[in-house]
Amino acid sequence: MIDTAALMKQVGRIRILTSRLVDERLSGEYHSVFKGQGIEFDEVREYSSGDDIRTIDWNVTARMGHPFVKRYAEERELTVLFVVDISGSQCFGSQTRSKSELAAELACLLALSAIRNQDKVGLILFSDRIDLCIRPRKGRTSVMRLVREVLAAGETRRGTDIAGALRFLNRIQKKKAVVFLISDFMDDAYLKELRVTARKHDVICCPVSDPRERELPDAGLLEIQDPETGALFWTDTGSAELRAAFREQASAAEASLKANFRKYGIDSVFLSTDRPIADDILRLFRQRENRTGRR
Repeated sequence: MIDTAALMKQVGRIRILTSRLVDERLSGEYHSVFKGQGIEFDEVREYSSGDDIRTIDWNVTARMGHPFVKRYAEERELTVLFVVDISGSQCFGSQTRSKSELAAELACLLALSAIRNQDKVGLILFSDRIDLCIRPRKGRTSVMRLVREVLAAGETRRGTDIAGALRFLNRIQKKKAVVFLISDFMDDAYLKELRVTARKHDVICCPVSDPRERELPDAGLLEIQDPETGALFWTDTGSAELRAAFREQASAAEASLKANFRKYGIDSVFLSTDRPIADDILRLFRQRENRTGRR
């Protein structure tokens, strides 16, 4: 049973935190990084020396008796979609917040930046199935609903099907969109669908993790539960060899993710429950801006 009062308190806390970050640090960066999908006609004006003669509007020129040129403006409005993993493993958190809370904070931060630039925002929640789809809309109310739905998903025992979520996205979203895929990526067999999606949309992968998924504590014999299946098993965290193997496996998994994202030309930002997200997001924005500026 969802505690509505506690949920709204969480939503309010995230809104206050992210609104300040957007105001102070991110709104201008977002606008410069995420461009419109093309250009559209804006107006005609009288020809001035240096104007490109290819932009002359011959119909208006003939009617007025002297040259006029067409002006174009960037087609600014974007569709921004958040595809968020709410499988069982997302509920884990050894710090002050869980991975699902981190995902909600990230979605709020980016969605507020989007609506301040008059973009539309939408949401797909998935586990081993599609749990919720909110079609893209404008306005602050849409952002707060996104955050509320991510937080309200609560604890599940379901697995993760990234490929299924991406197939659903490609089926319902025909026009190119900016897609933030937020997950811990504890899944396999999704790379083919990710590659297809990256050809259609501007995809940014956002792996979320917790320090305890990278480093086991020396806490002796522990009973551990798989959050997606409910299976229980014992492990001896007092074993230095086991802790080293766990650390190496986690490091290799992260390196593999980064290599695959680079291979398919997909931007990514790796986030963790033990640190603020603003610096990571700014770094992503500036990397994209620098790369665009070099083209």
